[in-house]
Amino acid sequence: MQITFMLNGRKVSEEIEPDTLLIDLVRRMGCYSVKRGCETSNCGLCTVFLDEKPVLSCSVLAVRVDGRAVTTLEGLQAEAEEFGAFIADQGAEQCGFCNPGFIMNALALFRENEFPSEEEIKEYLAGNLCRCSGYEGQLRGILAFLDWKKNKQQNKQQEETAVQGEEEMKK
Repeated sequence: MQITFMLNGRKVSEEIEPDTLLIDLVRRMGCYSVKRGCETSNCGLCTVFLDEKPVLSCSVLAVRVDGRAVTTLEGLQAEAEEFGAFIADQGAEQCGFCNPGFIMNALALFRENEFPSEEEIKEYLAGNLCRCSGYEGQLRGILAFLDWKKNKQQNKQQEETAVQGEEEMKK
């Protein structure tokens, strides 16, 4: 059966079998950030965005994406690099196998809740499996990223306020 969908912003068509899983399709199409972990929808390694919402691609039939948009980590490089640097800085990427799914879920969290609390972070990311880190480094990385993001926003607001003040004084 033929399906057509957007993959990382690019329209693609693919011939698939009716029982093809989304994880197998996107990996066949070169999106190797999508990992096969548990195959039971419990580890988060296969997370992709389907119409901007996180889904576990090991439990989605590929036929369901016909006419829709799928985004993998390959399609979010700039956003992922910015955040991923904070995870790496905290030593939370020991083997790196879980990083793509973890980053996809963290980015989904930030889109839903720009500045989540520590408890909200833990709850949202509870389904991500990491056998190396114990999750503390990942949590520290997220909190450091959020602090950086808040400071960046505050600095931008202060600059805008200063520019407005200068313009008012010129009048």
